[in-house]
Amino acid sequence: MAGKADLVIVNGKVLTMDPRHPRAEAVALAGGVILAVGSTAQMRDLAAPDARVIDAAGGTVMPGLIDSHVHLFQGSAALEFMAMEGVETAEDAARTIRAYADANPNEPMILGTGTAYGLMDGCNPTRHDLDAILPDRPMALLSPDIHTLWANTMALEAANLLHGAPVPEGSVIVMEGGTATGELQETGAFGPVLTLSRTGGRDMLGYVTGAEPEPPATEAERAADRALIARGLAHAASHGITTMHNMDGNFYQLELLSDLDAAGDLKCRMQVPFHLKNYDPLDRLEEAAEMRRLYTGDRVWSGRVKMFMDGVLDTHTALMTRPYPGTNTIGEPVFEPDHFNAACVRADAMELQLSVHSIGDLATRRTLDGYAAAREANGTRDSRHRIEHIEVIHPDDLPRIRRLGAVASLQPRHSPLGDYFPLLPQGTLLHDDQYPYAYAWQRIRDTGAPVIFSTDWPVIPVDAMRNIQCAIAPLQPGAPWDVRPQTLTDTLASYTSGNAWVEFNEGRKGQLVAGQMGDVVIMDRDLEACAPDAIHAARAMVTICGGSITHAA
Repeated sequence: MAGKADLVIVNGKVLTMDPRHPRAEAVALAGGVILAVGSTAQMRDLAAPDARVIDAAGGTVMPGLIDSHVHLFQGSAALEFMAMEGVETAEDAARTIRAYADANPNEPMILGTGTAYGLMDGCNPTRHDLDAILPDRPMALLSPDIHTLWANTMALEAANLLHGAPVPEGSVIVMEGGTATGELQETGAFGPVLTLSRTGGRDMLGYVTGAEPEPPATEAERAADRALIARGLAHAASHGITTMHNMDGNFYQLELLSDLDAAGDLKCRMQVPFHLKNYDPLDRLEEAAEMRRLYTGDRVWSGRVKMFMDGVLDTHTALMTRPYPGTNTIGEPVFEPDHFNAACVRADAMELQLSVHSIGDLATRRTLDGYAAAREANGTRDSRHRIEHIEVIHPDDLPRIRRLGAVASLQPRHSPLGDYFPLLPQGTLLHDDQYPYAYAWQRIRDTGAPVIFSTDWPVIPVDAMRNIQCAIAPLQPGAPWDVRPQTLTDTLASYTSGNAWVEFNEGRKGQLVAGQMGDVVIMDRDLEACAPDAIHAARAMVTICGGSITHAA
């Protein structure tokens, strides 16, 4: 029957994310889009005789969550590789690694993910430490932030890194006495090791080089990769996610996702960027334009360029305005300023959106300088260029984000004020006067700059509710921290309507409004009634993407 709903959600606490009509009780969908929002009685009246009716039973009903910073292929693979989360001592590491190796005798290289810094009782592992655990098989352990890898001797030898090798600027093979210690910092150093894994490193290519598999993947490998990604998409949907913005990319991933979409197996909408490395000629940006031309749908699309400005705090590779306490290093720039500015100017002139990884305060300053250079060269436009992470910002740069029309893309659970990573010991990574400007989400929001939230899966799990809790109920460790919690309303908007806006889809998704995409999540409880420090327990009861149920608990 024309104009009738084929799916109705009733008895909910509906948060529409539409400030004109913020709350309702029920939602009706038809043909994959929102038909109407209103009372339970009204929506029941709109239902076709054969419509599916879902009773939300008082749970929050809101737009499907948009995770605006993930690494889908890596996250999918991490679900199957050796999990090192929660392993924090040498004894636990040995037990975990040997058990996994025994259970996976045919694994070409044992690859652990989520490996804590300081794993070996406070020290990072060396190849000798790993050899003592597993001497006769290649093994490597990835850090949670995916910026450091520790490899045993067999893995280093197989990757031709044991005696060092040339690496791009910003990457380091840590050496001692002419041989590698086993610590490899940044993708340019550890990329060769990843090719030894079960996936042949294809899951990391969009992150390590942004290039295509070479030699091209066989049909068997493509089928295995499609199946791997499909499992990752289903996992994300189980957390209420209906859209993800990938932060690494190549044509290969776009092809796999398009194949899944054609087969009806794409449970989340996906945006995939072009990844420009510091050693790439700027002419490679033509590939980004080709991605945008070829992939323009609502379910798989491109149009964005990803770059890295620096590394991470833990290895002193995040780029800082002054040396780390007790050191003479300010970190490692990935792009030199003139090179980065030229890349920004060229990409912006092509009307491509930019996403730049920026952890340290000098990295953020230089990223903003690049965006300013693009504006000066090309004129002001609604670019919505993004700065990813901003773990430390200099107070002088706070107002520049809004002034330059940029977007702060932040991950609350990255912060040691959450429940995942340890607190930063005072006097080690930050100077005391930098603490108030570390993970300064509310300070950034107070300037009027757009703030969006995401997980950076698999750096942290793709569990939106735990991420949300870290924003609204962060730890309060006292001086020198100056912690300012987010409101639940702002946080949910940063996960829904804000993330739709940053992908230029405002008015089309991210709100429960008639005519918008039928992307909805039904939570198993009323989020507004939850204590802030208990919201992590909330779970997606039903996830709906484009009117189709992609997850049901």
